Amino acid sequence: QVQLVESGGGSEQAGGTLRLSCAASGYDFSRKCVGWFRQAPGKDRELVARIHTGITYYAWSVKGRFTISQDDPKNTVYLQMNSLQPEDTATYYCAAADVLCSFQYWGQGTQVTVSS
Repeated sequence: QVQLVESGGGSEQAGGTLRLSCAASGYDFSRKCVGWFRQAPGKDRELVARIHTGITYYAWSVKGRFTISQDDPKNTVYLQMNSLQPEDTATYYCAAADVLCSFQYWGQGTQVTVSS
């Protein structure tokens, strides 16, 4: 059974940093596409960042502030979030895909709240 478990969310002030972790069980992240999504109340879910065979993609709104990385021995993917802004407030989800980046496995989400 595949399980993705996010952690590291919390409350920060604007300008602060958080690091989210996504740990997988029953699933090997290596050579898979893994992404971080977020959804704010009343808004659509959006892709924040993804990593696939070392190639990364970032949404324009987080480029230069967020960094996605992958630790294969720990089977964990991270999202380092710097210079947080109130508009980063959302529930953040980790997702993984067996084929390309068609995400099929999802975590339960972790809340990030940024105050001004």
